[in-house]
Amino acid sequence: MSSNADIYHEMIVEYSRHPSNFGKIENPDVTYHDSNPLCGDSIDIFMNINDNKVSDIKFHGRGCAICMACSSVMTEIVKGKTIDDVKKIQKDDILGELGLQNLQAVRIKCALLSLKVLKYAIYTYLANHLNDTNADALKQEASALY
Repeated sequence: MSSNADIYHEMIVEYSRHPSNFGKIENPDVTYHDSNPLCGDSIDIFMNINDNKVSDIKFHGRGCAICMACSSVMTEIVKGKTIDDVKKIQKDDILGELGLQNLQAVRIKCALLSLKVLKYAIYTYLANHLNDTNADALKQEASALY
């Protein structure tokens, strides 16, 4: 393996053993759950949103090392961002942080489960709290991730 591949492998292992922002938020502004029944990954996202920014985000669940690492990275990217910035997050933003841009198709669902859950959570928040007419685009984007 190249040194970059070694570094990314170590990051994935570390994030899977010690995930960032793992846990639950009491009385979150929005929560969403989804799972990948093919491999057993299951993720819940909990978020608080203040002044149009994600003030806190946590995830809880179980999954393979790739799923847990991508969930951790995703929460780090999202925390403190505005809803508009969160809506713009794409799969390459998550995959690129861990060197997973060329991930095999069989593992892409593991890697993108947390992003799918995030997109649905933001969609749910916008639809329920702000009556955002553009919220349906997020739902379609989340559905098309894989």
